[in-house]
Amino acid sequence: MQRRACIGMALASLLLAACNNASTGAPTDSPDEAVQQQLVGTWLREFEENGIRVRRILVLEPDGKFREMTRITDASGSVTEHSHAGDWLYDGTNLKRKYTRMDGKQPSAPTMPFAPFELRFQSRNEFIGIDNVRRRGVRYQRVQPGTLP
Repeated sequence: MQRRACIGMALASLLLAACNNASTGAPTDSPDEAVQQQLVGTWLREFEENGIRVRRILVLEPDGKFREMTRITDASGSVTEHSHAGDWLYDGTNLKRKYTRMDGKQPSAPTMPFAPFELRFQSRNEFIGIDNVRRRGVRYQRVQPGTLP
């Protein structure tokens, strides 16, 4: 009888401890948080369209900031570079970026300072971002920190 009481008290203590942890808001890892952590890093997107080559580096920082550097080479070999920055988050479906600096300046109308992509991971080091505004997919692959466009 005493043994059952001890086991019952031990179980009650464990249950109470579990309830206390839940009520204090102890952090739990959610799938969304895991994806957000997976996104942190340096990503490359390269493509060619109508004789124009584009190489874009997207750096997603753990503090929710991003940097985006782009190098565009036209058919004649002329090069244009851009550098943008802003805030990013993952909402469970979309990687959302809000641009706060575009080539060193605050964006103004008619520039759209938001870029949401619905994400589909191909692997841990590659994702497809579905741009629902332009109705196309864009492919990013993880690269080493410090990679330049």
